[in-house]
Amino acid sequence: MGSKAVLQVTNVLKTFGGLKALNNLNLTIEEGTVHAIIGPNGAGKSTLLNVCIGQLTPDTGSVEFDGKNITGLEPHEISQRGISRVFQTPQIFEELDILQNVMIPALAHLDGQFTFNAVKDLRHRDDVKRAAMEIIEQMNLADQLHDRAGAMSRGNKRRLELAMCLVQKPKLLLLDEPTAGMARADTNQTIEILKKIKATGMTKVIIEHDMNVVFSLADRVSVLAQGTIIAEGTPAEIRESEIVKEAYLGGAKI
Repeated sequence: MGSKAVLQVTNVLKTFGGLKALNNLNLTIEEGTVHAIIGPNGAGKSTLLNVCIGQLTPDTGSVEFDGKNITGLEPHEISQRGISRVFQTPQIFEELDILQNVMIPALAHLDGQFTFNAVKDLRHRDDVKRAAMEIIEQMNLADQLHDRAGAMSRGNKRRLELAMCLVQKPKLLLLDEPTAGMARADTNQTIEILKKIKATGMTKVIIEHDMNVVFSLADRVSVLAQGTIIAEGTPAEIRESEIVKEAYLGGAKI
């Protein structure tokens, strides 16, 4: 397990009106780890990811990625530096098929830019198709290659979006509730896919309410409450933490 900090969030404050969504938050994500962030609704988890990918700019504080300050950069600039995010609601091209959906970000990654003629460009790019097919097979979606993305099940849409992120070969993958709304069978399949990704050594941050997912995947867990980290440790340490049980679960056993 690496000790280099790939993502460093320092004293980040983000307010909405009078509410401190992030309250001078500090977080370190080490290279090669799977770092889960858990906490009750309204704790600031999605706000934190939005700050990290440039969708929100912190009022004060900084975000460093790979040793460089990315605070205030545009989302596409941060993406080009190697951060990809899977959203709570799948962000896909619903009218295109699965192969086209994955080939578009693959083309952007290989060529360094996205163009609105991307779909036309795909027809003659065998290198892009090969890169897309490799990821599609990993996501167990090859049998639906030419299905319209918008007609797929929620679980398959989530895996499609994950494929669209992975084909860009990110240095850091941010997963915002990757199993939300899934049936248990879909959740278990997604856990197995994420375990395979973990074996590649890619650094990942996972926001998740399903503790089975968290304890199956995470190397470290941070607990967020009222915009600040109240506890951090291994999954075993977090499972036994009295602070976590009281603040997050009202004293219930994790």
